[in-house]
Amino acid sequence: MSVTAPRGFVAAGAACGIKASGALDLALVATEDAVAVPAAGVFTSNRAAAAPVLVSRAHLAATGGRAAAVVLSSGNANAATGDPGRADAERMCRLVGDDLGSASEEVLVCSTGLIGIPLPMGPVAQGIPGLVAARAGGREAAVAAASAIMTTDTVRKEAVVVGDGFTVGAMAKGAAMLAPDMATMLAVLTTDAVCAGAALGTALARAVTGSFNTLTVDGCTSTNDTVLVLAGGGSGTSPSTEALGEALGEACRQLAEAMAADAEGGTKVFRVVVTGAGSDEEAHAAARRVAGSMLVKCSVNGEDPYWGRVMSELGSAGVGFEADRVAISYGDVCVCRHGVSAAHDAAAVAAHMAGAHVEIRGDLGLGGGTGAVLGTDLGHGYIDENRTTS
Repeated sequence: MSVTAPRGFVAAGAACGIKASGALDLALVATEDAVAVPAAGVFTSNRAAAAPVLVSRAHLAATGGRAAAVVLSSGNANAATGDPGRADAERMCRLVGDDLGSASEEVLVCSTGLIGIPLPMGPVAQGIPGLVAARAGGREAAVAAASAIMTTDTVRKEAVVVGDGFTVGAMAKGAAMLAPDMATMLAVLTTDAVCAGAALGTALARAVTGSFNTLTVDGCTSTNDTVLVLAGGGSGTSPSTEALGEALGEACRQLAEAMAADAEGGTKVFRVVVTGAGSDEEAHAAARRVAGSMLVKCSVNGEDPYWGRVMSELGSAGVGFEADRVAISYGDVCVCRHGVSAAHDAAAVAAHMAGAHVEIRGDLGLGGGTGAVLGTDLGHGYIDENRTTS
C-alpha cells in the first residue's frame, strides 16, 4: 500500500486539469488526523530551485521540522516562475491546510513537469477541495496518489519496508533529469516509527546518500528534486537512528532502482562498482564518472564490451590512478588486467552484456575504497523524448 502502509496515514489522487489528457495530476499524503508530526526533507542542489522547493524548505524551518500533509502536482514544475510562482505554491499549502484544519506552514508542496510556464492555479485551486475530501487509507488511495505524480514515467514507483515493529511506505516519480546529488524526481516517505525531528533528518540524509545519490540517468539535476518523510509514530516503536535509516534507505533504493528501470529510452540498467580506490569518496567519484559517460552508456546500449572507454573515464575522474594497476570486468569476467587487455571468455561477456542488468567493475588497485553508482544506457528513445519540450 506504499504511503498508506504505515499506521496513521491517508492519501488521495485527483485530476484537476493541469494535464490536457485528463490524467491524474494532484496528489495528497497526510496524517489521518491532520495533526503535524516530525518531518524532514532533502532538496535539489540546483540553485535554480523551484518555488515548491523554496516553500517546503521555509515551512520545515518555520515549524521546526513538522508537517501534517504533502500536496503534489504534476504536469507543471512551477519553476522559473518568480514571485507569482512562489505565491501559487504558498496558496496550494494554504488551501490544503484550510480543508484539513491545519496551519498552512504544516503543509509541504511539490510540483513536477514543464519548467518556465506559470502554474494553472485556477484548476489547482478548484481541485484541492475534492482531493482533500477523497483522502483515505488503503491500497486504492495509495495507487491514486502514486499515479498522480507521474509525468514521463511509464509505471508507478512504490515501496514498503517492514522494520522491527515499524513500517516505511514510499512513492516516487522519476524517469529522466536524474543525477547524483538527488536523482526530475519527487519522493514521499511515511513511517509509523516514533522519531524526533533531528534524528529523522539524519536518517533521511543517510538514506538518500546511499540510494538516490548513487543514481544517474542523464547527468541532469532538476530544479524540483525533493525527498520528504513524515514520521507519525503510530506503531509506538522507537527504532535507533541507524535502524530507521536502514529501512528508509531500503525504500529509497527500491525507488531508485525502479527509476533506473523506467529511464526514458533506456533498455538496460547497469551498475558501476569501483574498488581499490584510495577512499570511498574517490571510489564513488570514479564510479560516477563511468556511469555518467555518454560513450559508456552507448556501449552498454550496443552490448559492446569496449573496456577502453571505462579505462579512459577512470583515468579522467580526478582520483588516484595508476594505469598499470587497473583491472576491469564485465560481470565476473575480467577483460583488462594490469591496464592491458586480458585473455577472457568472449562468449560469457557477450551473454552478460545481452542481459537487462549489466555490471561493470573497475579495480584501481590502490587502496580499500569502494563505491557504486547505478546508471542506464543511452537509447534512441531518450532523444525522441527530449528533442522537444517534454
